[in-house]
Parts: sequence; structure tokens; C-alpha cells
Amino acid sequence: MLILVSGLTLFFIPHSLRELGLRDKVIRKLPSQNAYLGLYSIVSLISIGLIVWGKASAPFSMVWQPIFQLRFISHVLMIPAFVLVVAGNTPTSYMKKQLRNPMVLGVTLWGFAHLWSNGDLASILLFGTFTVWGCFKFVALSLTQSSVIKEPSLLWDIISIFIGLILYWVVGVYHGELFGIGLSLV
Repeated sequence: MLILVSGLTLFFIPHSLRELGLRDKVIRKLPSQNAYLGLYSIVSLISIGLIVWGKASAPFSMVWQPIFQLRFISHVLMIPAFVLVVAGNTPTSYMKKQLRNPMVLGVTLWGFAHLWSNGDLASILLFGTFTVWGCFKFVALSLTQSSVIKEPSLLWDIISIFIGLILYWVVGVYHGELFGIGLSLV
């Protein structure tokens, strides 16, 4: 469990520097913005590795039993989660203009959907921290960032929906192979 907590801590510290008012201070201490981005990327990759390793090696300790008949709610929540994550990584769309941070909202939905279906301690730590961080980050960025300046294009919304649905289907079909736990609505 220590590895999982270490990975989560290492992931969320750099991902919260802006909201903590520390990002610009860290950038000034480094030789350049590119050095900051490189360090940020390396720390993020290491932390993701620790999170995966920590979750896989954590002992299974059930905290609460999810309601089996209501697991479809997780599947339903994952549809907009995928669409929003894609929308957050495209040029200006109406989703991006209205939500400002669709990727963060998508990560929040992803975390909540997985909390709904997983009652073990490691899952609660993993998905709970992502859900809480996503809520915090979405609100903080919404209060501090202005709306996208460029004129939005409906094309990017359509592309986001299309790619999001394809990713939802692929991950749903191959969830067992990718993450070790198969999915079923039945």
C-alpha cells in the first residue's frame, strides 16, 4: 500500500502546483520552461509506474460492497468520461469553451465511476484521490482560467464524441486484458 500512496503523492504534487501557487516559483528555479516540462513529465511517468505497481501489489481489503445490480451506472458514467478526456485534448470545441477543462471533468467522472464499482481499500485510495483532485482542480481552474478565445468548431465536438465512443468500446471490450478485470453488464 505504501507504493500506491507514494505514487499518488508523487503524481498529485506536481499536478497541483498551479493551484498551490508554486508552479511559477518552481519554473524560476529551473534553467528553463522546457526543463520544468521535462521534469514534470519524468515525475509523472515515474508516479504512474508506482501507482500501477502499488495497486497491483496492494493487499485486497474490502471496505464496502458495491451494489452488484447498480454497476451499470459505472458504465454509463464512463461514456461522458471518455468523450470529455478526448475533448480536453482537441483544439477548440464547444465542450472546451463551455467547460474550460473537459479533461479534468472526464478524469473526475472516471474516478467516481470506478469508486462506484470498487469497494476495496486500494481502489478507494486510487479512484478516491483522483475524484477529489479532479473536483478540486476543475473548480480551481474554472475560477482562474478564462474561456477559450478562439472560435469553437462543432467539428471538434463531433470528433470528440466519435473518438470517445470508440475508446469507450475498445476499453470496455479489452478491459480484462488491459487491466486484469473483465467487464460485464449482465
